[in-house]
Amino acid sequence: MRREAIEGFLCITPWLIGFVLFIAGPMVASVWLAMTDYEILLPIHFVGLNNFTKLGQDQLFWKSLWNTAVYTGLYVPLHLITALLAALLLNVRARGIQVYRVIFYVPSIMPAVATAFLWMWIFNPNYGLANGLLDLVGLPPQKWLFDETLAKPSFVIMALWGLGSAMLVFLAGLQGVDPLLYEAADIDGANFWTKFWQITLPMLTPVLFFNLIIGIIGSFQVFTTAYIATNGGPNNATLFYVLYIYNQGWKFAKMGYASALAWILFIIVLLLTLVQFKVANRWVYYETEKAK
Repeated sequence: MRREAIEGFLCITPWLIGFVLFIAGPMVASVWLAMTDYEILLPIHFVGLNNFTKLGQDQLFWKSLWNTAVYTGLYVPLHLITALLAALLLNVRARGIQVYRVIFYVPSIMPAVATAFLWMWIFNPNYGLANGLLDLVGLPPQKWLFDETLAKPSFVIMALWGLGSAMLVFLAGLQGVDPLLYEAADIDGANFWTKFWQITLPMLTPVLFFNLIIGIIGSFQVFTTAYIATNGGPNNATLFYVLYIYNQGWKFAKMGYASALAWILFIIVLLLTLVQFKVANRWVYYETEKAK
């Protein structure tokens, strides 16, 4: 047993070294930096919790937090609904269905930079495809990314395009539902909606819970598309939280303040995740637990 334990530790040593050097080490260092006034080229000065107390007076901090909260509130529910609908459409036995699944999945693995430039062209106010479609139905053109009101919904649309990963998880969950449940429902005369609400959705709640957690975490980390497409504009309407951290750390060289902002983000995401796990037993159905 000792030899097996030694071999196990040897096998995980490369991962352990990488974890300490690139994850745990920087996290511990960021705790120290969050309590300092550090601007890279200048000497480090310990300021205690001053960086955290400054947050209350920082209007851009609240603005970025509000932008991210609005984005999360719009994106996460729509992401879950569209991914589930796509999975339901692709959960059929049809000729060439694998091709359609690949088509739906490919956008989710496209480079974020390429995706940003593609949607910048689509939402271009002068010659973009979005305004072209509006013109076909007789609607006036919009400024999209250059409109404070439409900027965040535009980013939500951009993000929904990459629903492939969540769709695959839902698809795996759908294919794991016992067909006998549907056969019993058919015998009882249940229609499609009854089977969906009484069988499909309850059996998918663990998958739904997983995608909900991943969706919330991902929505708080939106950065690349905002940095490339708008850089926080117009009028800070798309200044998302991670973009604000980046600006403080690399644009203004305030590494200490940026570290404090990063820890606030960590705490927010952690609390939201813990809340979801706390209430999960009220709506998430695990068949194995019921069997016990």
